Amino acid sequence: MSEPRYVTRFRRWSASLPTILVDAALAALVLVVQLWPFVSRDNPWGGPWHWLGYAVVVAACVPLVWRRRAPVAVLLGTLLPTTLYDIVDQVPAQPIWYGGLVAFYTVAVYCTRWIRWAMFAITLAGGLLIVGSAETALRGIVLFVAAYAIGRAAAASRAHAVALEERAAQLAREREAEAERAAERERARIARDMHDILAHAVSVMVVQAEAGPVAVGSDPARAVAAFDAIAAAGRDAMDQLRRMLNVLKEEQGPRGPQPTIATLPALADQVRATGLHVTYSTSGEPRPLSPDAEVAAYRITQEALTNIVKHAGATRAGIALAWQDHALMIEITDDGRGRDPGLPAGLPTGIPEGIPTGLPTGLPSGGNGLIGIRERAAACGGTAVTGPRPDGPGFRVLVRLPLAAA
Repeated sequence: MSEPRYVTRFRRWSASLPTILVDAALAALVLVVQLWPFVSRDNPWGGPWHWLGYAVVVAACVPLVWRRRAPVAVLLGTLLPTTLYDIVDQVPAQPIWYGGLVAFYTVAVYCTRWIRWAMFAITLAGGLLIVGSAETALRGIVLFVAAYAIGRAAAASRAHAVALEERAAQLAREREAEAERAAERERARIARDMHDILAHAVSVMVVQAEAGPVAVGSDPARAVAAFDAIAAAGRDAMDQLRRMLNVLKEEQGPRGPQPTIATLPALADQVRATGLHVTYSTSGEPRPLSPDAEVAAYRITQEALTNIVKHAGATRAGIALAWQDHALMIEITDDGRGRDPGLPAGLPTGIPEGIPTGLPTGLPSGGNGLIGIRERAAACGGTAVTGPRPDGPGFRVLVRLPLAAA
């Protein structure tokens, strides 16, 4: 059950006060309680109470002002004066010395284990030596044990609260770090997508721009088609870039859907406009892919076709999708010269598990495009292997993307 609101407010207000002020108020309260018998009771001997009683009470209460700074010294300074209280008879009886209990509670809260037990033994032993009766001794033992137990419970509660605060702060730091990592991954993904979009569009536009002037005199219709293809590639690139840049804006603009498997035929048509003969085929029953895998399938195919247009010197290319029980196989091939000799050699690639044999292992691959293909496939839990075609001249990109979980 939650505590009342006014109690919570009082706790917060008291916690905001200086500790020395709080302890001074506590010492004043204990002093008033200890002096109350001097006011509420009459002296059976007549006249005022003996001055020693007042001095002992003040001496036993004032040290509480520094109880948190020096718990052991305050405990001793509080208990020792009380041993002088009964030297004279003209003092009222004090059933409980509250200052000693408060000081002993403070030792239980703030001191280490060995100091706590040592002060516990000293306090009880000293009390047993000076008490006048068994009932008084038993009452003192019960009170000091209770003060010790309450102090340890308070210390455990504070330690638990501190641990919870540290855990909350750690979780907040972890959430911030995870948010930063997610933002970095998103920026990297956007950068890859922008690279793919620009590389593909520019490659198509360059090829068409080079072919257009040649065809102007001999085949005007082909020249017009080349210029139309340049415009279409530019518009498509601008649309995709605009959607991506909207993601980076604080004020979200209208967004279009990400490219998927269904847009691969349109991508093949766009590349055909460059003069490259592109075939597109599918086999097996289409099955659902995760959204990330859908985008990855399109971007990988786009990057592979861009590499063919830019580097392969090919006349034919093929896109083949094979739907299997647990994965989608994407094969992009061409009849060109393979890897551009000017591209740096990368890490050797092997045959990922589940990909059909026929592609030699340890084939060199290079260029950021091929690295991006492997990274995109791996990000979706898939694999990619690149290298020369096993059935003739040309290059092959073979990708395996897992199907979405049921």
